[in-house]
Amino acid sequence: MTFSPAPGAAPVGRMLLAQSVFETRLLLRNGEQLLLTAVIPVVLLWLLTAAPVFDTGRYERVEFLVPGILALCVMSTAFTSLAIATGYERRYGALKRLAASPIPRWTLLLAKALTVLVVEAVQVALVCGLGLALGWEPSGSPLSVAALLLAGTLAFAGLGLLMAGTLRAEATLAAANLLYLLLLVLGGVVIPLDGFPDGLRSVLGLTPTGALASSLRSVLADGDGLPFGAVAVLTAWAVAGLAAAARWFRWE
Repeated sequence: MTFSPAPGAAPVGRMLLAQSVFETRLLLRNGEQLLLTAVIPVVLLWLLTAAPVFDTGRYERVEFLVPGILALCVMSTAFTSLAIATGYERRYGALKRLAASPIPRWTLLLAKALTVLVVEAVQVALVCGLGLALGWEPSGSPLSVAALLLAGTLAFAGLGLLMAGTLRAEATLAAANLLYLLLLVLGGVVIPLDGFPDGLRSVLGLTPTGALASSLRSVLADGDGLPFGAVAVLTAWAVAGLAAAARWFRWE
């Protein structure tokens, strides 16, 4: 006697697609996450372009702000949002139950990564669309921009997963939001790094936010090629963060 459909786990590709769609729907239903990933970057770009709160040096305001807001989008999605969501999934036992299912653990993490990329694509479209409406005229190679965004995503995702997999959910929530605010102010997103003392500026330029914002600005505003120094900084953060997350991440 045969049975149809045959029992057993679905192909890995189908499981990955289903989990990615589920993760994306879950994020889009979360008002707090939408505020963090979509509303705040767009509102910041519009307000700071309209209000001369600080001096942007040799750059026009929108020319300076769009690359910084793009870096903020990557940080908000690949770090803050990912860390908080994953931390609470771990607290409530969702990760433990998913890890016990036929879905491979690497598939679960890859699904989260694909969700991050989907959300970032929407963010980039929103920010660039508003920037163009405000008079922004980008230059530089789109491939260089894509490479920097990908490197920044990996760097922030490693740190976010490390935090979510080692700290309590409440501690992750507090630490992720605190770092978000600190890097928003100190990471070259809305305030030029040139305004900080030399020693501090050098340190801030080595943070993921500082490296990503300054390199995006050099490509989109100055028309430079791919800044390999910034790519090296982001790659180092990505390797260190992902390796540490793989080593110390706890599923329960």
